[in-house]
Amino acid sequence: MTPPDDGHEQGLSDALTPQLADDLALALRAAAVADAVSHPGFVERSFTVERKADKSEVTQLDRNTESAISDLLRAERPNYSLYGEEHGVVGPSNAEFQWVIDPIDGTSNFVRGVPVWATLIALVHRDEPLLGVVSAPALGMRWWAARGLGAFHSSVAAGNASQEIRVSDVSEVRRASASITVTESWHVAKKTDQLDSLQRNVGRLRNYGDFWQHMMVAQGTVDFAIDAIGLGPYDIAAIAAIVAEAGGTWSNRHGDTDWRSDSLITSNGRLHGAVLGALGSDR
Repeated sequence: MTPPDDGHEQGLSDALTPQLADDLALALRAAAVADAVSHPGFVERSFTVERKADKSEVTQLDRNTESAISDLLRAERPNYSLYGEEHGVVGPSNAEFQWVIDPIDGTSNFVRGVPVWATLIALVHRDEPLLGVVSAPALGMRWWAARGLGAFHSSVAAGNASQEIRVSDVSEVRRASASITVTESWHVAKKTDQLDSLQRNVGRLRNYGDFWQHMMVAQGTVDFAIDAIGLGPYDIAAIAAIVAEAGGTWSNRHGDTDWRSDSLITSNGRLHGAVLGALGSDR
């Protein structure tokens, strides 16, 4: 099937819906395969840790988890390419559809025994994230969505029953529950004062970090989340698809909806302009 080139989002969504349902089912299967590799290793603490060129941590379980996901997705969709954090791009170079994979988002947590880590699986058509799955087995939680098909959450605590999720309707920053990841990268960007001011003016502030803060935005339990600067595309694509389908808004710190960016802000939509305005433009 060749998607239309008319540029109309609704037309694209309508044309892809049957295929997306199948692709989402496959992505959920891949998440289960990933959990079966990563979670036992996390529980057993049987892994070594290395440093990549960018000084970030990586374990053999990161690589093994990505390989397991890739083996399944490439076998089922050989005409799609795949972009993984650990192994780069594989598959046809001219593919219009690309899987984007972060095998373990939150590796530092994983290494320290903190259960806040997840596998992120997205499907992107050209420049648009179409579906996302975020599976956090150590938390017993999973989130997923595909364009036009709704956004959902399940948890072990709720008997793994799927529940449709939506963002909140909070419209004032002073009433907002926020998650803000203040790191050295924001200080280098000379945004310390702006972040300090924003933090003082929200109703409730926490730093849940990584994928979790954005999934809380999608669920409506957090109203906006600001991530660190220095993300990779594989940190963003799945989250963007889920937040958007849950009725929220996502962008980089400049306000651009580019999943290849190095920063991510998610919100319920009502607060997005105010958050970006509070941060100010640095272009």
